[in-house]
Amino acid sequence: MAASPSLVIRNGTIVDGSGGDLYEADLAIADGKISAIGDGIPLGEEEIDARGKLLTPGFIDVHTHYDAQVTWSERLSPSTWNGVTTVLCGNCGVGFAPCHDDQHAMLINLMEGVEDIPEVVLSEGLPWNWHSFPDYLDAIAKRRYDADVAFQVPHAALRVYVMGQRGVDREPASGQDRQRMAALTAEGLRAGALGFSTSRTLNHRSADGRHIPTLRAEEAELTAIAHAMREVGTGWMQIVSDFEQEGEIELFRRLAQESRRPVTISLLQSDMKPGNWRTLLDRIAEANAEGLRITGQIRSRPTSVLLGFELSQNPFMGRPSYKRIMHLPFKERLAHLRDPAFRARVLGEAFEGGSRARRVERWDRMYPLGDPPDYEPSAEKSIAAQAAREGRTPEEVAYDLLMAREGRGILYLPLTNFAAGNLDVVHEMIADPNTLIGLGDGGAHVGIMCDATATSYTITHWTRDRGRGALFPVSWIIKRLTADNAAAIGLNDRGLLRAGMKADLNILDYDALRLRSPEIVYDLPAGGKRLVQRTEGFDATIVSGEVVYRQGEATGALPGRLVRGQRMHA
Repeated sequence: MAASPSLVIRNGTIVDGSGGDLYEADLAIADGKISAIGDGIPLGEEEIDARGKLLTPGFIDVHTHYDAQVTWSERLSPSTWNGVTTVLCGNCGVGFAPCHDDQHAMLINLMEGVEDIPEVVLSEGLPWNWHSFPDYLDAIAKRRYDADVAFQVPHAALRVYVMGQRGVDREPASGQDRQRMAALTAEGLRAGALGFSTSRTLNHRSADGRHIPTLRAEEAELTAIAHAMREVGTGWMQIVSDFEQEGEIELFRRLAQESRRPVTISLLQSDMKPGNWRTLLDRIAEANAEGLRITGQIRSRPTSVLLGFELSQNPFMGRPSYKRIMHLPFKERLAHLRDPAFRARVLGEAFEGGSRARRVERWDRMYPLGDPPDYEPSAEKSIAAQAAREGRTPEEVAYDLLMAREGRGILYLPLTNFAAGNLDVVHEMIADPNTLIGLGDGGAHVGIMCDATATSYTITHWTRDRGRGALFPVSWIIKRLTADNAAAIGLNDRGLLRAGMKADLNILDYDALRLRSPEIVYDLPAGGKRLVQRTEGFDATIVSGEVVYRQGEATGALPGRLVRGQRMHA
C-alpha cells in the first residue's frame, strides 16, 4: 500500500518545469517525494490551500560560492529566501579543498580577492576539519541545511595543493603535476563532486592583487583533467574567461571533445566588446551541432556594483577626506558624513587612486537603486541626468541620495549586459537554447552586490514587470530556473513536478511577488557584514517534502543535505 501523504497542496496552479501549459490540480507528497498530482487525493497529515497561487519546482542555482558559509551556517540565504532548493558551490575554480595545513592563508587570500569575502570572516569561520576534497564533502555531509548543497572540484585549490608556491606563481605544471591534478579530480568526482571548475579571467585576483593561479593554465594541464573526467564519466567543466586570449573558445571546444563531458562558460556582454557575446553563442551553437555539449551561463540582469556609505564601495572612496574615515565603524563615519563642512570638503576634492575609484564616478551610468529595485533604469534616471535637471553637480546628487535612509541609500552601477542602456541582449540570451541562467554568486561579493535574488527577479521582471520590451511566458521562465539547470548538472531527480520526483517546491503568490531593497546585516563570523535582500510573495518553500519557509519566515526545518553525484570506487 502506498504511504499516506505527509503533505497535500490543494488547488494550486501547476507550473511543472517542463515549459508546458499551466493547469490546476492537487499535489501529494510522501516520503520526501511527489506521490501524486491530480484529483481524488486523500487527506494528508498537513494540508495547504494554494488556490490562486503558482506551484513550481524548487529553483536550482548552478553558480554559487557558499563554500565557506556551508561550514558555519545552516542557512544558505539569501538564495533560500528566493525559492532556491539546490545550490551548486565550487565555481570559478576557487574553494577550500583539497588543502594542506600550511595553505589555509593562501586559499583565504584567494577567496577574499576573487569573491569579496573578508579575510577575518574566513579566518574565524572556517573549521578546516578536512584535507582532501572527499574529506571536505564528508564534513559537509554531517551538516543540515535549508537547501541541498552540491560541489565542484576547484582548480585553484587543486593547483595550490599539488604545486604549492609554484602553483600560486602560475608556473607551468610538470607532467607529474598534471597527472596528480587529474588523479585528484577523478577522486573528487568519485566522491560525489558534480564537476570541475576553473577561471581564466584577469578580473579574478587574490586579495594581495596577484592573478588567480589558474589564469593561462596550459592546455596540456586542462586536457589531463579532461581525460580524468572522461574516464570517470560524470560531471561538467565550468569555466569563466574574458576571451581576451586568441583561440579560447576553440580551447573549450577541444576540452568538451577530450572530456566527452558538458562544458559551461560564463557569457556576458561587455561594454568594450558589446557584440562579442553573439559571436560566442554562434560558436557554441556550432559546437552543439557537431555533437558536443557546451552552454553559455548567463545572468538575467546586469553584473553590477552596489554603492553606499555602509557598503564596501561608494563614489567618494577615492577622495582624500573620505579615505581618512573609511575604516571607522559605520556610526562614526556617519557622524562625519552628516557634517556640512565635511560634505563640502569631500565634494570639492578630486579622486585619488586607480581604475576602481574612477569606475565608481561614472555618473552617466549610475542610478538610484530604489525600493523595489530597478535593474533596468532608463537614461533619464541616471545621476548625471538628475543633476542636469536640478542644476547641481552629480557629486551633490549622489552624496544626498546616499545619505537617505539614515545614510543607507544605495546607488546602482551596471557593469555588463547594459551597453545599450537596456536589457534587450539579456532577452536574447534567455531565449537561446544553448544558455543556462546562473551567475547569481550567492555567498560571494558580500559588500558590493546581492545577485542571489536573480531567481525571483527572473520571474518578476521577465514575465510581468518589464516595461521596456518583450516578456516571456511564466512556464518558460520556470523551466529555465528548474528543469534546465537540474538536467545540466545531472540531477535528474528534481526540477520537474512529476510523481516520483523529489518534493522540492515553491508556492508563489505571483501578483505579490517583488524584491525589496538590499540591506546590510552583520551576521557573519567575527561580526562581518554582508548584503542581503528579502523578497515578498513566497508563500512557502519546500525541500524534500518539508516546509522550510512560510511567508518568508524560517520554520526551523532543515532537510537539506549534501548531494553527491555518481559515486564510484577507485
